Amino acid sequence: MTAADQDFYASVPISDDFLRLSDPAEFTALPNDWVVGVADIVDSTGEMARGRYKTVNMVGAAVISGAINALGGKEFPYVFGGDGAAFAVSQADVGSARDTLARLRSWAETEFAMPLRAALVPMADIRKAGRDLRVARYAPSAGVDYAMFSGGGLAWAEAQMKAGHNMVAPADTDAQPDLTGLSCRWSNSRARHGQIVSLVIQPTSEANEGDFGQLSRSVLAASEALDRAGHPVPANGPPMGWPPPGIDIDAHVARAGRNLFLQKLRLLAENLFIGSLFWTGLRMGEFEPGHYKRMVSRNADFRKFDDGLKMTLDCDAKTLARITEILEKAQEQGLIRYGLHAQSEAMMTCFVPSAMRDDHVHFVDGASGGYAQAAARMRGFHGFDGTNQG
Repeated sequence: MTAADQDFYASVPISDDFLRLSDPAEFTALPNDWVVGVADIVDSTGEMARGRYKTVNMVGAAVISGAINALGGKEFPYVFGGDGAAFAVSQADVGSARDTLARLRSWAETEFAMPLRAALVPMADIRKAGRDLRVARYAPSAGVDYAMFSGGGLAWAEAQMKAGHNMVAPADTDAQPDLTGLSCRWSNSRARHGQIVSLVIQPTSEANEGDFGQLSRSVLAASEALDRAGHPVPANGPPMGWPPPGIDIDAHVARAGRNLFLQKLRLLAENLFIGSLFWTGLRMGEFEPGHYKRMVSRNADFRKFDDGLKMTLDCDAKTLARITEILEKAQEQGLIRYGLHAQSEAMMTCFVPSAMRDDHVHFVDGASGGYAQAAARMRGFHGFDGTNQG
């Protein structure tokens, strides 16, 4: 492995124009000796049917926060998928990635009785199977950027994982991943213009990249008519209440083997203090609550290219009808499969290395199943009447 391969991701250009990333030429191929990590929750649809939406999102986001902490701040591409996540690392970081995934599998089972599967798939295997994986970087603000993926490699790697290949075995039951900075203290953001629509669009094998790029531009152009392009989180930040929703989940995440009840009490006190700063707007040293909340909204990943296009939109009925019309036509032509799920609120799961900087990341999903429900509703080419929106 060359130094250039190891530092590959840091050299990928960063764009602040999301529409531009519908052009396949904006993506750069991953080095052949890199490895793709994939993880998702077994039977996430069943878990959500039991009302465990926030827990599903938290475990999915834990894959990313655990990998970021394990790699010590090194830049690498990752993407949040609602009920799981994916990332790619160089050969130098495969050991850390494997250890982290093993710990996460044990932790998810121990803390939440939620089975997590995980795999590490070599890029060479992906290309041998006739797929590829290319990345781009999108910056919604000056503080943070997110990886975008294309080429079909992620979907293939996930299918391999679900078939039982390249699996990472769970660690011992008392193993703990480092999840410092992971939390879910914000309240849900209610739809202000209609419904929160979670949308998953995937190209078929019949579509070339140009076809899918053109389709993506049409969908994005329609969403641009929405307020702030459909951003589901208010510009001044999401609401915050006390006690915060998901305090039990946060306690499980942060306790690291400590007493759960005492950890919950500590978090309640901590969140009451933090909430008082947001409610009053009082500064504490360099921390300015108003600025932080605005950056939370700006940094949110409400749309992404993830071997397809995923969006969580605050969407009015007219725009939703327009988007659905575009998608139905493309599906009839055999170019895509798609699924959508409508709900009244959006939720957010956060990774905050430091509240004093603007590089905190915020993963957005629909609050009643979001991307996972949309993917479960992914339809074939026959029998869809346009009403199955949840």
